[in-house]
Amino acid sequence: MYLRKVLFVIIVIFSKFTKAQSSLNLLNNIGQKTADQVVANSNIPIPYGYIDDRDILWSKMVWEYIDLDEKINLPYYYPADIFSIGSKRRSLFDTLLNGIKNNTITEVYEDSYFEHKISSKKIEQTLTKIDTTDQGIERLNFGLPLRPKDINITTINAGDIEGFKIKGLYYFDKRQGEVKYRLLGIAPVALNVYTLSQGNNYEYNLTELVSLFWVWYPGARNTTHKMIVFNSKNGSYPLSYDLLLNARRFNTIIYQEENSHAFHIKKNSLMRVFESTKIKNRIREFELDMQNY
Repeated sequence: MYLRKVLFVIIVIFSKFTKAQSSLNLLNNIGQKTADQVVANSNIPIPYGYIDDRDILWSKMVWEYIDLDEKINLPYYYPADIFSIGSKRRSLFDTLLNGIKNNTITEVYEDSYFEHKISSKKIEQTLTKIDTTDQGIERLNFGLPLRPKDINITTINAGDIEGFKIKGLYYFDKRQGEVKYRLLGIAPVALNVYTLSQGNNYEYNLTELVSLFWVWYPGARNTTHKMIVFNSKNGSYPLSYDLLLNARRFNTIIYQEENSHAFHIKKNSLMRVFESTKIKNRIREFELDMQNY
Protein backbone atom coordinates (compact mmCIF):
# COMPACT_ATOMS: atom_id res chain seq x y z
CA MET A 1 0.00 0.00 0.00
CA TYR A 2 2.82 2.36 0.95
CA LEU A 3 4.67 1.54 -2.28
CA ARG A 4 1.59 2.38 -4.34
CA LYS A 5 1.31 5.80 -2.69
CA VAL A 6 4.97 6.53 -3.38
CA LEU A 7 4.60 5.56 -7.05
CA PHE A 8 1.49 7.71 -7.34
CA VAL A 9 3.29 10.76 -5.92
CA ILE A 10 6.25 10.23 -8.27
CA ILE A 11 3.96 9.98 -11.31
CA VAL A 12 2.08 13.17 -10.35
CA ILE A 13 5.31 15.12 -9.81
CA PHE A 14 6.79 13.86 -13.08
CA SER A 15 3.65 14.74 -15.04
CA LYS A 16 3.59 18.26 -13.60
CA PHE A 17 7.28 18.71 -14.35
CA THR A 18 6.79 17.51 -17.93
CA LYS A 19 3.81 19.81 -18.40
CA ALA A 20 5.70 22.78 -16.98
CA GLN A 21 8.75 22.00 -19.10
CA SER A 22 6.54 21.78 -22.20
CA SER A 23 5.00 25.17 -21.40
CA LEU A 24 8.43 26.71 -20.84
CA ASN A 25 9.65 25.36 -24.16
CA LEU A 26 6.63 26.86 -25.87
CA LEU A 27 7.00 30.25 -24.19
CA ASN A 28 10.77 30.57 -24.26
CA ASN A 29 11.30 29.37 -27.83
CA ILE A 30 8.86 31.46 -29.80
CA GLY A 31 9.03 30.64 -33.49
CA GLN A 32 10.70 27.27 -32.90
CA LYS A 33 8.89 24.03 -33.60
CA THR A 34 8.02 21.50 -30.94
CA ALA A 35 9.06 17.86 -31.22
CA ASP A 36 5.62 16.90 -32.52
CA GLN A 37 5.76 19.67 -35.10
CA VAL A 38 9.18 18.53 -36.30
CA VAL A 39 7.86 15.00 -36.80
CA ALA A 40 4.71 16.26 -38.57
CA ASN A 41 6.75 18.57 -40.82
CA SER A 42 9.27 16.00 -42.02
CA ASN A 43 10.62 16.51 -45.51
CA ILE A 44 8.76 13.64 -47.13
CA PRO A 45 5.29 12.18 -46.59
CA ILE A 46 4.82 8.68 -45.27
CA PRO A 47 5.38 6.45 -48.34
CA TYR A 48 2.65 4.11 -49.50
CA GLY A 49 3.25 0.44 -48.83
CA TYR A 50 4.00 -1.83 -51.73
CA ILE A 51 0.95 -3.69 -53.05
CA ASP A 52 1.46 -6.57 -55.44
CA ASP A 53 -1.22 -7.18 -58.04
CA ARG A 54 -1.65 -10.71 -56.68
CA ASP A 55 -2.55 -9.24 -53.27
CA ILE A 56 -5.58 -7.41 -54.67
CA LEU A 57 -8.49 -9.80 -54.52
CA TRP A 58 -11.15 -7.22 -55.44
CA SER A 59 -11.23 -3.55 -56.44
CA LYS A 60 -13.64 -0.79 -57.43
CA MET A 61 -12.78 2.60 -58.92
CA VAL A 62 -15.02 5.45 -57.76
CA TRP A 63 -15.30 9.18 -58.41
CA GLU A 64 -16.45 11.32 -55.48
CA TYR A 65 -17.37 14.95 -54.85
CA ILE A 66 -16.23 16.92 -51.78
CA ASP A 67 -18.72 19.73 -51.16
CA LEU A 68 -16.96 22.64 -49.44
CA ASP A 69 -20.27 23.90 -48.05
CA GLU A 70 -20.23 21.03 -45.56
CA LYS A 71 -18.69 21.87 -42.19
CA ILE A 72 -16.39 18.84 -42.07
CA ASN A 73 -14.89 19.86 -45.43
CA LEU A 74 -14.14 23.49 -44.50
CA PRO A 75 -10.41 22.88 -43.73
CA TYR A 76 -9.90 22.40 -47.48
CA TYR A 77 -11.53 25.77 -48.26
CA TYR A 78 -9.91 28.15 -45.78
CA PRO A 79 -8.03 30.44 -45.80
CA ALA A 80 -9.70 31.86 -48.90
CA ASP A 81 -8.16 35.32 -48.39
CA ILE A 82 -4.38 35.01 -48.72
CA PHE A 83 -3.75 38.68 -47.87
CA SER A 84 -4.96 38.42 -44.26
CA ILE A 85 -2.77 35.49 -43.21
CA GLY A 86 0.87 34.44 -43.38
CA SER A 87 2.49 32.46 -46.17
CA LYS A 88 2.61 29.24 -44.11
CA ARG A 89 -1.10 28.55 -44.56
CA ARG A 90 -2.98 28.24 -47.82
CA SER A 91 -6.18 26.60 -49.01
CA LEU A 92 -5.96 23.29 -50.84
CA PHE A 93 -6.65 25.03 -54.17
CA ASP A 94 -3.85 27.56 -53.66
CA THR A 95 -1.53 24.76 -52.51
CA LEU A 96 -2.12 22.80 -55.71
CA LEU A 97 -1.97 25.89 -57.93
CA ASN A 98 1.29 27.12 -56.38
CA GLY A 99 2.76 23.65 -56.78
CA ILE A 100 1.89 23.70 -60.47
CA LYS A 101 3.39 27.17 -60.95
CA ASN A 102 6.58 26.19 -59.08
CA ASN A 103 6.89 22.89 -61.01
CA THR A 104 6.73 20.83 -57.84
CA ILE A 105 3.54 19.33 -59.29
CA THR A 106 4.04 18.25 -62.89
CA GLU A 107 1.45 15.51 -63.38
CA VAL A 108 -1.56 17.69 -64.31
CA TYR A 109 -4.19 16.51 -66.79
CA GLU A 110 -7.37 17.63 -68.51
CA ASP A 111 -9.53 14.76 -67.28
CA SER A 112 -9.68 12.06 -64.65
CA TYR A 113 -8.32 9.39 -66.97
CA PHE A 114 -4.89 11.10 -67.00
CA GLU A 115 -4.37 10.80 -70.73
CA HIS A 116 -3.76 14.39 -71.85
CA LYS A 117 -1.41 16.62 -69.91
CA ILE A 118 -2.16 20.31 -69.47
CA SER A 119 0.48 23.03 -69.12
CA SER A 120 0.58 25.67 -66.39
CA LYS A 121 0.13 28.35 -69.06
CA LYS A 122 -3.09 26.77 -70.27
CA ILE A 123 -4.32 26.45 -66.69
CA GLU A 124 -3.68 30.16 -66.18
CA GLN A 125 -5.72 30.90 -69.30
CA THR A 126 -8.52 28.69 -67.96
CA LEU A 127 -8.60 30.59 -64.67
CA THR A 128 -8.46 34.11 -66.14
CA LYS A 129 -10.69 36.12 -68.45
CA ILE A 130 -9.76 39.56 -69.81
CA ASP A 131 -12.64 41.57 -71.24
CA THR A 132 -13.18 45.13 -72.47
CA THR A 133 -15.99 47.21 -70.99
CA ASP A 134 -18.64 48.94 -73.09
CA GLN A 135 -16.93 52.27 -72.48
CA GLY A 136 -13.66 50.76 -73.63
CA ILE A 137 -15.26 49.53 -76.86
CA GLU A 138 -16.60 53.04 -77.49
CA ARG A 139 -13.13 54.52 -77.00
CA LEU A 140 -11.70 52.00 -79.46
CA ASN A 141 -14.39 52.94 -82.00
CA PHE A 142 -13.32 56.58 -81.67
CA GLY A 143 -9.66 55.66 -82.01
CA LEU A 144 -8.84 56.45 -78.38
CA PRO A 145 -6.45 54.36 -76.26
CA LEU A 146 -7.82 52.11 -73.55
CA ARG A 147 -7.55 53.08 -69.89
CA PRO A 148 -6.95 50.55 -67.07
CA LYS A 149 -10.56 50.93 -65.92
CA ASP A 150 -11.76 49.97 -69.42
CA ILE A 151 -10.49 46.41 -68.92
CA ASN A 152 -12.16 43.85 -66.66
CA ILE A 153 -10.03 40.96 -65.43
CA THR A 154 -11.85 38.01 -63.85
CA THR A 155 -9.73 35.40 -62.07
CA ILE A 156 -10.83 32.25 -60.31
CA ASN A 157 -9.37 32.22 -56.81
CA ALA A 158 -9.74 30.04 -53.72
CA GLY A 159 -12.95 31.78 -52.66
CA ASP A 160 -14.64 30.70 -55.91
CA ILE A 161 -13.96 26.98 -55.44
CA GLU A 162 -17.19 25.08 -54.73
CA GLY A 163 -15.65 21.68 -54.08
CA PHE A 164 -13.21 19.01 -55.19
CA LYS A 165 -13.64 15.90 -57.27
CA ILE A 166 -11.49 12.96 -56.32
CA LYS A 167 -10.80 9.65 -57.99
CA GLY A 168 -9.69 6.67 -55.96
CA LEU A 169 -9.54 2.91 -55.78
CA TYR A 170 -11.10 0.74 -53.10
CA TYR A 171 -9.37 -2.64 -53.00
CA PHE A 172 -9.32 -5.70 -50.79
CA ASP A 173 -5.83 -6.60 -49.60
CA LYS A 174 -5.94 -10.32 -48.99
CA ARG A 175 -2.69 -10.23 -47.01
CA GLN A 176 -4.08 -7.66 -44.56
CA GLY A 177 -7.63 -9.01 -44.85
CA GLU A 178 -9.26 -5.59 -45.18
CA VAL A 179 -10.58 -3.09 -47.70
CA LYS A 180 -8.24 -0.16 -48.26
CA TYR A 181 -8.46 3.08 -50.24
CA ARG A 182 -5.88 4.77 -52.44
CA LEU A 183 -6.40 8.35 -53.65
CA LEU A 184 -5.34 8.70 -57.29
CA GLY A 185 -6.54 12.08 -58.52
CA ILE A 186 -8.01 15.36 -57.32
CA ALA A 187 -9.58 18.28 -59.18
CA PRO A 188 -10.85 21.68 -57.95
CA VAL A 189 -14.41 22.42 -59.05
CA ALA A 190 -15.79 25.89 -59.75
CA LEU A 191 -17.89 27.88 -62.17
CA ASN A 192 -16.43 28.48 -65.60
CA VAL A 193 -14.56 31.79 -65.62
CA TYR A 194 -16.90 33.13 -68.33
CA THR A 195 -19.92 32.32 -66.17
CA LEU A 196 -18.19 33.77 -63.12
CA SER A 197 -17.54 37.04 -64.93
CA GLN A 198 -21.30 37.68 -65.18
CA GLY A 199 -21.37 38.64 -61.50
CA ASN A 200 -23.14 37.50 -58.35
CA ASN A 201 -26.58 38.24 -59.78
CA TYR A 202 -26.29 35.32 -62.17
CA GLU A 203 -28.22 32.28 -60.95
CA TYR A 204 -26.53 29.01 -61.76
CA ASN A 205 -27.08 25.34 -61.03
CA LEU A 206 -24.64 22.61 -60.07
CA THR A 207 -24.47 21.24 -63.62
CA GLU A 208 -22.51 24.37 -64.64
CA LEU A 209 -19.64 23.55 -62.28
CA VAL A 210 -16.56 22.31 -64.10
CA SER A 211 -13.32 20.57 -63.15
CA LEU A 212 -10.54 23.12 -63.64
CA PHE A 213 -7.75 20.51 -63.89
CA TRP A 214 -6.92 17.04 -62.61
CA VAL A 215 -3.82 16.39 -60.51
CA TRP A 216 -2.27 12.92 -60.26
CA TYR A 217 -2.23 12.85 -56.48
CA PRO A 218 0.70 10.44 -55.77
CA GLY A 219 2.90 12.95 -57.62
CA ALA A 220 1.61 15.87 -55.54
CA ARG A 221 2.08 14.42 -52.05
CA ASN A 222 5.32 16.26 -51.35
CA THR A 223 3.53 19.56 -51.92
CA THR A 224 0.39 18.77 -49.93
CA HIS A 225 2.50 17.30 -47.12
CA LYS A 226 4.38 20.57 -46.57
CA MET A 227 1.25 22.73 -46.26
CA ILE A 228 0.02 22.93 -42.68
CA VAL A 229 -3.69 22.81 -41.87
CA PHE A 230 -5.03 24.29 -38.65
CA ASN A 231 -5.99 21.62 -36.14
CA SER A 232 -9.05 22.97 -34.32
CA LYS A 233 -8.90 20.22 -31.67
CA ASN A 234 -5.22 20.56 -30.78
CA GLY A 235 -3.29 23.67 -31.78
CA SER A 236 0.08 22.18 -30.76
CA TYR A 237 -0.20 19.23 -33.15
CA PRO A 238 -0.31 20.39 -36.78
CA LEU A 239 -1.84 18.48 -39.65
CA SER A 240 -1.15 18.51 -43.37
CA TYR A 241 -3.37 18.19 -46.41
CA ASP A 242 -1.69 14.90 -47.26
CA LEU A 243 -2.60 13.48 -43.87
CA LEU A 244 -6.21 14.68 -44.10
CA LEU A 245 -6.74 13.36 -47.61
CA ASN A 246 -5.17 9.94 -47.04
CA ALA A 247 -7.08 9.56 -43.77
CA ARG A 248 -10.29 10.46 -45.65
CA ARG A 249 -11.20 13.18 -43.17
CA PHE A 250 -13.95 14.55 -45.37
CA ASN A 251 -17.48 13.76 -46.45
CA THR A 252 -18.24 12.89 -50.06
CA ILE A 253 -20.92 11.80 -52.47
CA ILE A 254 -19.99 9.14 -55.03
CA TYR A 255 -21.09 10.45 -58.41
CA GLN A 256 -19.57 7.78 -60.64
CA GLU A 257 -18.26 4.26 -60.41
CA GLU A 258 -16.24 2.09 -62.72
CA ASN A 259 -18.10 0.18 -65.46
CA SER A 260 -21.40 1.88 -64.69
CA HIS A 261 -23.71 2.02 -67.72
CA ALA A 262 -26.26 4.44 -66.33
CA PHE A 263 -25.26 6.43 -63.31
CA HIS A 264 -26.82 9.09 -61.12
CA ILE A 265 -29.66 11.35 -62.04
CA LYS A 266 -27.80 14.66 -62.32
CA LYS A 267 -30.80 16.89 -61.68
CA ASN A 268 -32.06 14.98 -58.64
CA SER A 269 -29.80 15.53 -55.63
CA LEU A 270 -31.79 13.18 -53.40
CA MET A 271 -31.44 10.27 -55.81
CA ARG A 272 -27.72 10.96 -56.07
CA VAL A 273 -27.38 10.65 -52.31
CA PHE A 274 -29.35 7.38 -52.32
CA GLU A 275 -27.22 5.93 -55.11
CA SER A 276 -24.00 7.03 -53.40
CA THR A 277 -25.11 5.41 -50.15
CA LYS A 278 -25.86 2.15 -51.98
CA ILE A 279 -22.34 2.00 -53.41
CA LYS A 280 -20.74 2.76 -50.03
CA ASN A 281 -22.84 0.04 -48.42
CA ARG A 282 -21.84 -2.49 -51.08
CA ILE A 283 -18.16 -1.76 -50.41
CA ARG A 284 -18.67 -2.05 -46.66
CA GLU A 285 -20.70 -5.26 -47.01
CA PHE A 286 -18.02 -6.84 -49.20
CA GLU A 287 -15.44 -6.37 -46.46
CA LEU A 288 -17.81 -7.78 -43.83
CA ASP A 289 -18.60 -10.78 -46.01
CA MET A 290 -14.90 -11.53 -46.50
CA GLN A 291 -14.20 -11.29 -42.78
CA ASN A 292 -17.15 -13.57 -41.96
CA TYR A 293 -16.23 -16.14 -44.58
